Amino acid sequence: MFGISPIGWVHTLGSLPAIPLAVYMFARHGRIVPRSAAGVAYLVFMLIGAATVFLVAREPVSYVIGAATIALLIAGYAIGRLSGLGRAGRYLETIFLSLTAFLLMLPTVTEILRRVPDGHPLVTDLKSPLLLGAQAGLLVLLVVGLTAQIIHLRRQGRLAALSSRAVSAG
Repeated sequence: MFGISPIGWVHTLGSLPAIPLAVYMFARHGRIVPRSAAGVAYLVFMLIGAATVFLVAREPVSYVIGAATIALLIAGYAIGRLSGLGRAGRYLETIFLSLTAFLLMLPTVTEILRRVPDGHPLVTDLKSPLLLGAQAGLLVLLVVGLTAQIIHLRRQGRLAALSSRAVSAG
């Protein structure tokens, strides 16, 4: 079905749960929260998908996306444990992990459009206007989402600063 090999199914089904986990964390917290149960599950499923891409990739760019995803996951999950970065660490963590969600969705949308419906896919050419438009839409969503996340983090930082001033003055 859909021309997917057995290892391709491991790759697809292994990474698929990361999508609703990311959506849940974006909706609930405005970002991917690495030190939460959903965040740990997201890491596991993303690592399954990113590691197995090297076994199923047909396009050279897939290797780059897989390697970038692994690097961003490691950086995103590790940076919060580094002391001395202050608020910059939270910003970097948010940016890195949001980029992993983008790198998950980019090939997901591409593969769906290239495989569905089975036997008569919506897209047969990587330069298809439908595919390029979907990919551009994801890029716009990334830019708007990151902007909103950074604004939200700045507001949280300001509120925390005001709150600590009020407590120390009181």
